[in-house]
Amino acid sequence: MEPIVTASRAEIEELQLERLKQTLQRAYTKVPYYGKAFDAVGVHPSDLTSLQDISKFPFTKKSDLRDNYPFGMIATPLDKVVRIHASSGTTGKPTVVAYTKSDIENWARLVARSIEIAGGTRHDIVQVSYGYGLFTGGLGAHYGAEALGCAVIPMSGGQTEKQVAMIQDLKPTIIMVTPSYMLTILDEMTRQGIDTKRLSLRIGIFGAEPWASAIKAEIRDRTSMIGVDIYGLSEIMGPGVASESGATLDGPIIWEDHFYPEIIDPISGEVLTEGEEGELVITTLTKEALPMVRYRTRDLTRLLPPTSTSMRRMSQVQGRSDDMLIIRGVNVFPTQIEDLIAKVPTLAPHYLLVVDKKGPLDTLEVQVEIRGNADDNEERSKAQQELSHHIKSMLGVSATVSVLAPFTIERTAVGKAKRILDRRPK
Repeated sequence: MEPIVTASRAEIEELQLERLKQTLQRAYTKVPYYGKAFDAVGVHPSDLTSLQDISKFPFTKKSDLRDNYPFGMIATPLDKVVRIHASSGTTGKPTVVAYTKSDIENWARLVARSIEIAGGTRHDIVQVSYGYGLFTGGLGAHYGAEALGCAVIPMSGGQTEKQVAMIQDLKPTIIMVTPSYMLTILDEMTRQGIDTKRLSLRIGIFGAEPWASAIKAEIRDRTSMIGVDIYGLSEIMGPGVASESGATLDGPIIWEDHFYPEIIDPISGEVLTEGEEGELVITTLTKEALPMVRYRTRDLTRLLPPTSTSMRRMSQVQGRSDDMLIIRGVNVFPTQIEDLIAKVPTLAPHYLLVVDKKGPLDTLEVQVEIRGNADDNEERSKAQQELSHHIKSMLGVSATVSVLAPFTIERTAVGKAKRILDRRPK
């Protein structure tokens, strides 16, 4: 582990301040968008004399990247860019992110650090089951594992039966995958009669989507793996912005030598104190091609004090501010529903929230699956009543619960699981 990981808080903050100044100067002089944005609120990079001064600078939003599509936010000449990733663009123009050679090397180093803090070593075999391609997950995990010296199986997402065959035949000791797709792999193993408690896998590094306690418990109960949470997003770097220690399992450690975190009130934008829950905002400290100043991640979490290293942690992401559903005046997050599903033993942790409008009122249908060994009408009716009761009593909202047959809800093999289907008129 690099010395900076266990340096004193004073040393870390001194490095952050030096790198923040460089990032602001780079953004202001190299990216026209930032030059205009800083001038519009009357701030200059020289106004930053302490870490707290970052609050004087404007936020960056995903829409800013889309408005400057494709290369308007890039701070280097294109001949210095060695890789380009992009979001799916399913809700509009994709967000394009770019990397210099130095950016790629830092990214690989941080993912290697993340695997090492999880308990991995160069002796491990890593099956990468994140999607490869424009999605940052696959290649980010791949190069990080190789940087640590691991043997890598570049499986990518999908081909579930082949995923199982590779685990059985090649005996990987680490898997990097979305938690929802890990459940799909385990379901296939169960279908084949494989004992999921006796796998070669000893560590699961799960990311790319919120990992609620229900899915954590499901994976823990069905395997002998240590499961850790890795956090990242394409606009900031990709996987490896933060990652959890396999020894303490107390939330992802933010690699503060490369990223400066803040927590804000998602409505007012006010900076909150350590320990308060709000929206995570990140400023990159070492990115060359795509410096991000106060990027609003929309992820809801808290900053926590250091434990196993000198760097601060973040609590498990509770959801996204833009995933919040308002149903008849009540705020509902998918992860809240997921935790309530876990309270009903006969229900599997696969679900879809269907939001519609009936007259002037919003409606919520929770589609969920019965477990295979409880698939009869009496069990379905009992599970439906129990989950309906939990949602009403715990969240204060009425929902229609549809208990479906096993494997009815579509599984996502690449990228994030689809949890919400919003049918309301735009």
